[in-house]
Amino acid sequence: MTKRFRESTLDQMYLLPPSLQDWLPDGHLARFVAELCEELKLDRFLAKHEERDGRGQAAYHPVLLVRLLVYGYCVGKRSSRQIEKATHDDVGFRYLSANQHPDHTTIAEFRRQHIAELSELFAQVLVLCRKAGLVKLGAIAVDGTKMLANASPEETARYMQLCQWEQRLEEKIKAMLEEAERVDREEDAAEKRDGIQRDLPEEMATTKQRLEKIRQVKQELEEETREKADKVRAERQASGGKHRNEAAKKRHQRATKPIEKINPQGNLVDPDSKLLKDPVTGGFIQAFNAQVAVDAQTQIIVAAAVTNELNDREQLQPMAKLIEQSIEGKPEVLLADAGYFANEPMEELEKNGWKLTVNPDAARKRSQAPANAAKSEIAARMRKRIRDEVEGPIYQLRKQTVEPVFGQIKEARGIRRFLLRGFEKVRAEWQLICLTHNALKLYRNAPAMFERAAKAA
Repeated sequence: MTKRFRESTLDQMYLLPPSLQDWLPDGHLARFVAELCEELKLDRFLAKHEERDGRGQAAYHPVLLVRLLVYGYCVGKRSSRQIEKATHDDVGFRYLSANQHPDHTTIAEFRRQHIAELSELFAQVLVLCRKAGLVKLGAIAVDGTKMLANASPEETARYMQLCQWEQRLEEKIKAMLEEAERVDREEDAAEKRDGIQRDLPEEMATTKQRLEKIRQVKQELEEETREKADKVRAERQASGGKHRNEAAKKRHQRATKPIEKINPQGNLVDPDSKLLKDPVTGGFIQAFNAQVAVDAQTQIIVAAAVTNELNDREQLQPMAKLIEQSIEGKPEVLLADAGYFANEPMEELEKNGWKLTVNPDAARKRSQAPANAAKSEIAARMRKRIRDEVEGPIYQLRKQTVEPVFGQIKEARGIRRFLLRGFEKVRAEWQLICLTHNALKLYRNAPAMFERAAKAA
């Protein structure tokens, strides 16, 4: 008897067209993302398209492109070329694109034009997490991680070095222009009489672009230095013309020096990024300091921000403000590691009704806080809370709350570097990364909220 096999020909014809709903099993992440995007308000995306005159080919629907980007960030495929390829190769992407294939230019341009609107979806996803009971408003832990910038550290230079580069390029351009004029006089006299103008040589055009970039970075460093000086002067004026403590005196002395003495660093590719110390390797990387505030029970990110400061000492107040805006209130306690310990910001937060637990001691060992910080009254209160039988175990939740979040973003999804450049775009991309972290938590912990996709299958 001959063994019978199922049909395996690649030329199999279908009596009826196949349905997209048959492509994925129930409960697949792509189905969840499709249903999630239906719940989000995308009016601002649509409004931008309404502003256009309507000529040309029909555009891809914003909902389709939002689905692709959200799913791409969920699974760690963020490159527009990766997403374009995945709409052919990956069933999840093909399902979300409705079997269409927008090219990478379209995807990249959509992200560029709508990056602000994409970041605003963070708040909408957080609302859904709250409805699902995933935001407990008990203990919230704050921490930061170094995320690589889309820039090379080799393009970072000190202010005085930029001045030297600027002078050399100016001299080089001057010499190139003189040589061009000489050649024009000798060989192109007729063309010059006819008013014909030649394009700049490629080398000169490239040199001019680099010179303009150097001048831009220099100007930004000068503005940044001036802003820091104005800030410390305002602090001194607010304290009656005197320094509040030795640390404030040192900040004032450092910030009010001439820029040539401070000699700050700037990067020619992404001037907003900085050379920051990598806590893992101990070396310096071109990066941003990405901040999150995480619910200690559910690992939902309730607030996210980006800075280029080397340490976290000045980030507790800004993060507390973001938390209060996001959850419309204060948590029971705010937890942070020793890098956040600073007397004055913490005292001000406590006056405003915040309960804090921040370790004051490790910062002194790493020289990330003033030497007298560990001797203050607030330091004594923090130690007491950490040793308390009830509050101590709550503080221990901090590390096991935030570190897994960074691990899920960096290790599980492979997101270690920002694709975009500049503060505004990097902040928006970090919000997009964090909203997809929350979406994955929602997918795994509250599937009952999104049952319509499964029912429709």
